[in-house]
Amino acid sequence: MDRPGPYPESMVRLIDEFARLPGIGRRSAERLAFHILKSDRDAAMGLARAIGDVKTHVRHCSICYNLADRDPCPICADARRDHSTVLVVEPPKDLISLEQTGMYRGGYHVLMGHLAPLEGIEPEDLTVHALLRRIDDPAANACSTKVSEVIFGLSPNLEGDGTVLYLADQLKSRGVKMSRLARGLPSGSQIEYASKAVLADAIVGRQGLD
Repeated sequence: MDRPGPYPESMVRLIDEFARLPGIGRRSAERLAFHILKSDRDAAMGLARAIGDVKTHVRHCSICYNLADRDPCPICADARRDHSTVLVVEPPKDLISLEQTGMYRGGYHVLMGHLAPLEGIEPEDLTVHALLRRIDDPAANACSTKVSEVIFGLSPNLEGDGTVLYLADQLKSRGVKMSRLARGLPSGSQIEYASKAVLADAIVGRQGLD
């Protein structure tokens, strides 16, 4: 006969679920579970509803692939923005970081990663085709606007630079201006860890690609 554990079964399940989250060890999972247990019912159920709503309603915008709860996303639907300029980033977190600077009022395109052939990540695993479609067909871009400039906002590391080179090769025959964020970003770093001031300088001082 199995010896009973120290926690009720429902607590064990909650701890197990928390422990599956990235960066959460067993002890951290236990602390989170006890926090939920000690919280009032409304707070705990609010967390449960928020998790359910994220899984039910959040999806990728069909134009830029940003996370949104409606399609197109608020950025792509905003006719006041300059959608002739598209700033290409890797994950949605980078878009959020750049948007918070308040220095950019164009459109975005989220690649959902970067090229990494050694890891088996090829162009077809990213949203490269959707980006090229937006450039080739204004009807596929936000507010049916023709794209005139593509800004590469990929992290300044080996994978980001390799992805920029590939995209630049795909775009050079399409007649669009190409630029990339200024190298005020520390080489080898990631955009999500840069300060707002550094990102703002990178946007203003973006450099053309020949």
